[in-house]
Amino acid sequence: MDQKLRVGILGATGMVGQRFISLLENHPWFEVVTVAASPRSAGKTYEEAVGGRWKMDTPMPEAVKNLVVLNVNDVEHVASTVDFVFSAVDMSKDEIKAIEEEYAKTETPVVSNNSAHRWTPDVPMVVPEINADHFDVIPDQKKRLGTTRGFIAVKPNCSIQSYAPCLAAWKEFGPKELVVTTYQAISGAGKTFKDWPEMVGNIIPFIGGEEEKSEQEPLRVLGKVENGQIVKAELPKITCQCVRVPVLNGHTAAVFINFEKKPTKEQLIEKLVNFKGFPQEAELPSAPKQFIQYMEEDNRPQVTMDVDYENGMGVSIGRLREDSMYDFKFIGLSHNTVRGAAGGAVLCAEALTAKGYIAKK
Repeated sequence: MDQKLRVGILGATGMVGQRFISLLENHPWFEVVTVAASPRSAGKTYEEAVGGRWKMDTPMPEAVKNLVVLNVNDVEHVASTVDFVFSAVDMSKDEIKAIEEEYAKTETPVVSNNSAHRWTPDVPMVVPEINADHFDVIPDQKKRLGTTRGFIAVKPNCSIQSYAPCLAAWKEFGPKELVVTTYQAISGAGKTFKDWPEMVGNIIPFIGGEEEKSEQEPLRVLGKVENGQIVKAELPKITCQCVRVPVLNGHTAAVFINFEKKPTKEQLIEKLVNFKGFPQEAELPSAPKQFIQYMEEDNRPQVTMDVDYENGMGVSIGRLREDSMYDFKFIGLSHNTVRGAAGGAVLCAEALTAKGYIAKK
């Protein structure tokens, strides 16, 4: 790419916003030129606005420290400075829907980490290895919005990344029923142990809204584009429990699964390790070379050893074995703020750029 695309981050001071900042440092295609946040942060430098709340393991990139934070509600001004934006704003669902559409109507593509538009019929919700073809719905969305280049695309919930890729890899065997329990890291709530000390040595058996997302969003990802909208898949039927556990980064899933056809364990593993999609074919900058790794050891995948697989963009599967009540069971692990949040959105933006939906203004 001759000239990097100018990127804005909406909600830049929060945890996912910070993850965007850290992932985009030295990105070959994108350059963060604008940071926007709530009115209380506006007018300060990014370093001042974040203060002691920088939650990443790596230092704040020098390139963003002195960027003056803009008011995220000043849509026309923010949009005039960038080619596209990543959205990680912390607002109510209705407010997010409205502001993301406002940005799109300024002819600024919006790649969102938020859940507000995940069920808007003509907004693609994409894991790029699985359903990059859902971007084909964007022309219909543009007609509705009355735009020529502005649109919204979203990535799905962080909790599904550790098992939904398996469903795509195993599509030919007809996954029909899943029982899933996710063990979710505290960074999924935007927290560290410093700001959530009651999570140390604790488990909370409820995460608001998470079970519905974990049961329904895989069906939309596995669905298809019909008549200008995404129609969700009928199968598999999924039931899920979501538990908050004392882990900083990494969502683990324990899954029981039934198939319409009866594959062997060897067939299932072969499909996982050979599964790839558009990001691998197009050699996108953030794409993991090996999207899914299968681990033979009985005690893997583990958060401490495996969460950063492929720079946090890969998925680790292990303990696949036959079950006495279901066909098979397995354990999955994915990085919830990299693959599951900001990294997944960056990969979506790279795919949209490669497909020509995002370009210089």
